[in-house]
Amino acid sequence: MKTLFISALLIILSVASFAQADRKLIREGNREYGKEKYSESEISYRKAIDKNKESADAVFNTGDALYMQKKYEEAGRQFLQNHDMNDNIKKKSASLYNLGNSLLMANKVEESIDAYKGSLKLDPKNLETKYNLAYAQDLLKQQQEQQQQQQQQQNNDEDKQDQNKQNQDQNKDGQNQENQDNQDQKDQKQQEQGISKEDAERLLNALANDEKKIQEKVKLAKAQKAKVRTTKNW
Repeated sequence: MKTLFISALLIILSVASFAQADRKLIREGNREYGKEKYSESEISYRKAIDKNKESADAVFNTGDALYMQKKYEEAGRQFLQNHDMNDNIKKKSASLYNLGNSLLMANKVEESIDAYKGSLKLDPKNLETKYNLAYAQDLLKQQQEQQQQQQQQQNNDEDKQDQNKQNQDQNKDGQNQENQDNQDQKDQKQQEQGISKEDAERLLNALANDEKKIQEKVKLAKAQKAKVRTTKNW
């Protein structure tokens, strides 16, 4: 019995020693945090977690140190873990409040709204949470309106491009039709004129050649006729 008592006492003293070690590291981290040495304070808080995995305060404070270093997503994970580790309603509400802040700074507005609402369910009288919730809701509304305006502008631009393309196609069709009409008019005019200038020249040359040949035949015929007439009959 005495041996069992001593063993139990040693276990208690060991746990207490670890608890004192993690509390000491948390206090050290708090001093560094107060001096705005957020990176150093994070290291101290993580050392405290290594000493005591169940230290919800060390987890929460690590989230604070990460938040001040603008590591918002990492900070959010710490606050969510702290929420799951805590049984105290006030501390669970505080972890969700800080989670909402981290999500908001990470531009995850809708998720931050859910976190703030969860915090208010646990602590309905917290004015800071109410203020941040209202701010996040207004911000979400502005973003949605801006997205709608951008979408409307994009649709207008696409409609304008479609209209310009349609106008270009119509102009092209009109130009092609005009060119065809001009060609038809030219062909019709040539038909009305009878023949082209080149064809007329070729025809005149041909007629001139034929006329020359005819004249030569006539001269030859006259010469033969004259020769016959001058031939003496016997």
